[in-house]
Amino acid sequence: MPGLFAFCSRVLHNPQMATFAAFGSFATLILAGFGGGRREKLLGHLGLALVGSVLLVIGTAVCSSTPLAAAAALVVTFAVIFASISGPIPATGATAALLAFVLPAASPGTMSMVPDRLAGWWLASVVGTVAVLTLAPRPVSNRLRVTAAGLAAALGDQLDAALEGRAGPAQADAAIEARRNLLTAFTAAPYRPTGLAAPDQALSALVDDLQWATTLVAEAVRDGVDLASVEPIDRRLLHEAAGAFRDTAALLQGRQAVPLLGDLEELRTASANRVVELAGDSSTCADEAVHVSFHAQMVATAARSAAANALVATRGNHRFWARSVAGTNEVGTKEAGTSPEAASTPLAARPSSMLGNARRLAAGHASLRSVWFLNALRGAVALAAAVTVAKLTNVQHGFWVVLGALSVLRTSAASTGATALRALGGTALGFFIGAALILAIGSHPVALWVALPLAVMVAGYAPGTAPFLVGQAAFTLTLSVLYNIVVPVGWTVGALRLEDVAIGAGVSAVVGVLFWPRGAAAIVGDDMADAFYRGGVYLVQATAWALGARTSPPDAAAPAARASTRLDDALRALLAEQGTKRVPKEQLWRLVGGAMRLRLTAQSLSGSVPPGVGATPAHRALVQEAVGLAGTCDELAAQLGHVPSTVARELATLPSVEAAPASVQGYGLWVREHLDHVRRNLDELGPAVATVATSRARPWWR
Repeated sequence: MPGLFAFCSRVLHNPQMATFAAFGSFATLILAGFGGGRREKLLGHLGLALVGSVLLVIGTAVCSSTPLAAAAALVVTFAVIFASISGPIPATGATAALLAFVLPAASPGTMSMVPDRLAGWWLASVVGTVAVLTLAPRPVSNRLRVTAAGLAAALGDQLDAALEGRAGPAQADAAIEARRNLLTAFTAAPYRPTGLAAPDQALSALVDDLQWATTLVAEAVRDGVDLASVEPIDRRLLHEAAGAFRDTAALLQGRQAVPLLGDLEELRTASANRVVELAGDSSTCADEAVHVSFHAQMVATAARSAAANALVATRGNHRFWARSVAGTNEVGTKEAGTSPEAASTPLAARPSSMLGNARRLAAGHASLRSVWFLNALRGAVALAAAVTVAKLTNVQHGFWVVLGALSVLRTSAASTGATALRALGGTALGFFIGAALILAIGSHPVALWVALPLAVMVAGYAPGTAPFLVGQAAFTLTLSVLYNIVVPVGWTVGALRLEDVAIGAGVSAVVGVLFWPRGAAAIVGDDMADAFYRGGVYLVQATAWALGARTSPPDAAAPAARASTRLDDALRALLAEQGTKRVPKEQLWRLVGGAMRLRLTAQSLSGSVPPGVGATPAHRALVQEAVGLAGTCDELAAQLGHVPSTVARELATLPSVEAAPASVQGYGLWVREHLDHVRRNLDELGPAVATVATSRARPWWR
């Protein structure tokens, strides 16, 4: 930054270019810390340069009119923050992109300045990108893929040990620890670490597959059944599932592997057909056979889905991927598996266009139950208000007011207030240090140019390594030196920044109290309620469809999936908020996992319907059991948040049940295993639900 600033101001004598080169350097190198490898970093910086250029032009065009600037700030801020739902690159670059807008929007200027401003912005973007690509440390291994591979391998080992009759606590503990590591890696950032591209979406789905598979494998091993002596078809199915988990781990580690998805599906179908053949057998042995078959099929379904998603997620590392997806005859089932697109299970990955993914994601988050929507709305109102205040008060450096509002904006009033106090404290500290420095060295240009790189180094090193207060102090010190190089005004530039940051922080705090005082805590409860409510509806529809009591496939799958995504994002935002959480993180994730198990169990039912199943009296009784479970989901949802109940409506669409239905056998027992799986899950969630409900009853300021 000092080099670009010196070149533009001293060599080119262009103050507009120098200003935007300086702040563009901050945006590129400090505010936008894109992760990943060189390709991801290059795409991130290129996107920031292009988006920033558009926003710079818009900001310059509206700066002469207060109403126009405020309206533009409202629209631009909402669009930039809401677009962060699309992945880690937009989320990481959102603040840097907004800087390109607020700097010209809150500063005096004309359209004739746009070429010089763009030149400074692009100069900073190009030089900053080159510096990042050449000087940044080599990226470490993708932690998410590494931990996912670790869990997949642990699940394969656990299944192998059970099939060989040597299962013990060591394998179970290893799988639980691997799942904990995966969950930690997946939730380390306040946004999903995956984007809209098909490999990113598959990797995100793979995390759900492996978490669910951990529960399924644990239940299969601990249910008292000797897996080493089960029916040959189920034993082969579990053996192939273990192989699929190991292949998933190999793919994620960048090694060659060819999951035999076709063979796995053939074995699962054979096991399901055997269950149907047991329909007339009411013996205890038949019941036990159905119980084992249920576990084997569920584990195989999760393993198959994980392997299919791993194929899509790692297509750059797998030379057979293109042929597998194309389903050509060059590579048979034994050699390359079945195409993910051809997978019959609804859990398998189905790559789609980024535009289609973006459209579905935006539709799912266009709701007051979305933390991204509410945060974008609140941020837009706050920055529009800050622009209005800066314009109307005619402060000397109006963009600092907007920058102050942007820098302290958080998801709750309490978090914003705490951050505002630290921002003011840091600015005051920087002001006093800068004033002392200016008084000590005076306005001597050589001394100021020597001090500038040191101040920039501290300001660049502080984010992520030092408290927020230190970063604010270093930034204020940098601005004091920078502006004294341009116009020697002494220590007053620091005092002006302190005043402007106070105004901007006050605006954000007021908007936070008015619009979203409880922050993400309230919406987490509502999204949990929504996930359980929609999961219950999905379970009823899937059960009715699987048992022939419903003529059309379930239509509740997409709403349930959208609710799950909103819940995941809301919980990330809550965990990213500063301060003590009223509900332990473990209980929150237990509820999220319970909602996920409910949805994926319904998904398994809806995707495994054998031909010729009719709605017998016993089957209709099972549908009523599903309705009862949906009622339990609604009861949990009523404690967690505010959602409507549709159990009565779902019940009205189903056939009535005879007073004494026939006993459930064969395939019906297999469906009941699904319902029992959900019932056990719901019974374990009571304490966590009560804790969340108690937390929601407290006032937000306590």
